[in-house]
Amino acid sequence: MGWFDNWLNMIRDATAEGRRFMRVRVVTMPLTDYSRFGVFCSKYTNTAGEDIRYLRRDEATGLPDYDYWLFDSRKLVRMHFDKDENFLGGEIIDDPAVVVDHNHWRDAAWHRAAQRDDFAT
Repeated sequence: MGWFDNWLNMIRDATAEGRRFMRVRVVTMPLTDYSRFGVFCSKYTNTAGEDIRYLRRDEATGLPDYDYWLFDSRKLVRMHFDKDENFLGGEIIDDPAVVVDHNHWRDAAWHRAAQRDDFAT
């Protein structure tokens, strides 16, 4: 069983316990090979219980230009990448005002984003 199967099982187990997995991927058009791969994989993660949606970068005005994760709307991890998009690590941010801003941006992106199957077509 590979890492992807482990990820899918973790999503299935967590969503069966009532936890929600949701994210918006902001993508540049035309899609890069990496983004096309992400759309392909999201077919399986969405079936496992995650809800991944897509937002075109030109429709993401007013949103941060960096990647971040929110955990239970209370913990923020800002992702850092080098100029070649290699992952350098995550920065945990616990300033409540900053976390609230990121919750707002998450909600704004969510309402503008297309569901995976609609976007994939």
